[in-house]
Amino acid sequence: MESEPLIRSMAPIVGVADYRGRPFIAGSGKGGWTSAFFLIGVEMAERFSYYGIAFNLITYLTGPLRESTAAAATAVNFWSGVALMLPLLGAFVADSYLGRYRTIIIASILYILGLGMMAFSSSVLPSIFPHKCANYMDPSSCPPNQLQVITFYVSLYLVAFAQGGHKPCTQAFGADQFDQNDPLESKSRSSFFNWWFFGMNLGILFTTLLNYVQNSISWGFGFGIPCMTMVLALIVFLSGTRTYLYFTLEETSPFIRIGKACWQASTGKTPQIGNEGEEAKGVLRLFPIWTTCLIYGVVFSQSKTFFIKQGSTLDRRVGKSFLIPPASLQGIAVLSILTFIPIYDHILVPTFRKLTGLQSGITMLQRIGIGMAISTIEMVVSALVEMKRIRTAQEYGLVDSPDVVIPMSLWWLIPQYVLYGLAEVFTMIGMQEFFYDQVPDALRSLGIALCLSIFGVGSFISGFLVSLIDKVTAAQGGSWFPNNLNHAHLDYFYWLLAVLNTLGLLIYIYFARAYAYRKKGCSDI
Repeated sequence: MESEPLIRSMAPIVGVADYRGRPFIAGSGKGGWTSAFFLIGVEMAERFSYYGIAFNLITYLTGPLRESTAAAATAVNFWSGVALMLPLLGAFVADSYLGRYRTIIIASILYILGLGMMAFSSSVLPSIFPHKCANYMDPSSCPPNQLQVITFYVSLYLVAFAQGGHKPCTQAFGADQFDQNDPLESKSRSSFFNWWFFGMNLGILFTTLLNYVQNSISWGFGFGIPCMTMVLALIVFLSGTRTYLYFTLEETSPFIRIGKACWQASTGKTPQIGNEGEEAKGVLRLFPIWTTCLIYGVVFSQSKTFFIKQGSTLDRRVGKSFLIPPASLQGIAVLSILTFIPIYDHILVPTFRKLTGLQSGITMLQRIGIGMAISTIEMVVSALVEMKRIRTAQEYGLVDSPDVVIPMSLWWLIPQYVLYGLAEVFTMIGMQEFFYDQVPDALRSLGIALCLSIFGVGSFISGFLVSLIDKVTAAQGGSWFPNNLNHAHLDYFYWLLAVLNTLGLLIYIYFARAYAYRKKGCSDI
């Protein structure tokens, strides 16, 4: 069941049905914000569950699973990449065969299964197969049982697979509830992407408490909570069934039509079936923008790896005894996002609207470009803070003492996390709206999947860069990413990303200025 433009009139709308499959009558009170609120609630729960795993994954891999820092960072980047590429498969299944509603239900069930297995692998299996230590005084000599490792990784990739179906369909299904041809609903849909992102990050904010449970109480309990949360998310989603608008699937898969058009074009033939040639062009012309956004995906991935490892070396005490888990530092970025979205939606957009005459204030491509510029500043600040951290370790003679806390407050990391959140408000939301809006109507799930794949490929590139730099610099006698971060050169890596991001931004501006929007009423950058 998927998308055709909605026309709000007191008559049946072709291709749109209610939950019983009957023709939908416009003006019935269904769809719009009524349905969107159910889906925003589902997204809050899903993002809490996903990031409850992702944010603290490197800590679990280097802790209970005894992996090295470089290996764990590569594993996290690879998993993130897979998780963010799989929405392309989920979009294909939803837009071609199942529809978004059914795909979300199936993905939710797989999510619950994966998270349940993860809790089992981290709590039950270690008690059945305890670690065998060569030296009980040295935790590094106590490798986990291989069954535990295999079960954990199987469950981890099952979560990635489930997320691949859940993420693109839930957001596209939510945006589908608004009529793009009605001026008021079109404005609401643009606002929907802002408040969707707000709700998503509100869910992520609660992962700071979950990270504390994982680090200080129990990993099994810390993985079990997301499992129960996804059970609740499925119940909430099903509760909104009667309010949703459903769109009938087309007889011929749009993916197949576009594939035929691309094949005919590659063999020098002109596409003959309907308007499939225009559909293919509508997707292919997005790829220059997609490609030039990839370096931002690399910068984005650092928050789940090296930012956390940085924070683990600093003084994280609040008060006399409370110790903030390193992964909970992500909450700073989330608070930045939650603070700035209302400012953007209620202050900046109306201000820009007066200057530009656009309902959205600025174009989607302008919004993305501003966020990319902010992310470059983020990398520069991160490099400067890391230089300060290394100098502090040297001044106190702690370079060779990786397990000793450096007398430098974790609050030094606040600027880079705030900039990270600010960049997301511009770039992430801009990308989501752009790729949803600019694909053919029958491929809205694919549009969201294309957006997510930027971060998936970015994670792969980040993992490749880390592995390559680690091998090259280690061969020269000093790896940038040793287990002892006091010997590391994360500052060099951050400077490199700042330069690459600047070059990527310049290329992006070139293509963005030449881009012609598909929808009427939008203008160039």
